[in-house]
Amino acid sequence: MSSISEVLKKVSHRPWALPDAPWQYSQQWNDALFLHWAMPPEALRSFVPKKLNIDLFDQKAYVSLVIFTMQKVRPRYLPPLRLVSNFHEINVRTYIEAGGKQGVYFFSLEAEKWLSALLARWFSGLGYTHSMITRKGGNCRSKSHQKGFSLEVSHALQNDTPQKLPLDLWLTERYCAFYEDGPKLFRYDIHHPEWPIQAVSLEKLALDYAVCDFNLNQRPPDLIHYSPGVGVATWPKVEIQV
Repeated sequence: MSSISEVLKKVSHRPWALPDAPWQYSQQWNDALFLHWAMPPEALRSFVPKKLNIDLFDQKAYVSLVIFTMQKVRPRYLPPLRLVSNFHEINVRTYIEAGGKQGVYFFSLEAEKWLSALLARWFSGLGYTHSMITRKGGNCRSKSHQKGFSLEVSHALQNDTPQKLPLDLWLTERYCAFYEDGPKLFRYDIHHPEWPIQAVSLEKLALDYAVCDFNLNQRPPDLIHYSPGVGVATWPKVEIQV
């Protein structure tokens, strides 16, 4: 995995320039499996802050469940601490446009370790909760007693590297996250190299994720992606006016 200095040199794929401020945290998002469901935008509207525009591709909104392993999370100038810096994560997100920038909005964020979830929620303001998540090879199981979510998924990697289509890039190349805190809206800027994508097939998927007013187990995902991972830099949150 590239060093953070190498990560910050790879900017030609970005839709806008890096923030002027120094980055705040570096990390790795590894062994990432993306499951995507197309949704009518009206199914999401009441669950997304009114000031944020739901981003659409061919008139469809998307909800994605992303499983990955967070590693080497560290603040600027400090080393990672394995106890809290390495953990599995599952998030559920949709796609947003606000202030001319395309990003994501999280419906759910789960971390494997209690302490990691607590610190992530404390320092970021994002709604991290703890879940029991185990990963081994292409298998992942999770259970959230707090939210009632459960998941069991198995995937198999293929040898070929698929050519990315516009929808693939639209779903994966997002460089900010939005969240609401009372009457205020905030944006977290992020940076990473373009996700390397590898062909993948699902061998098993059993999940109970009642997100908003729909359950993702109602039908198989419309699209899946796998990536071995990327190095990431994140910046402090900024309040936005839209």
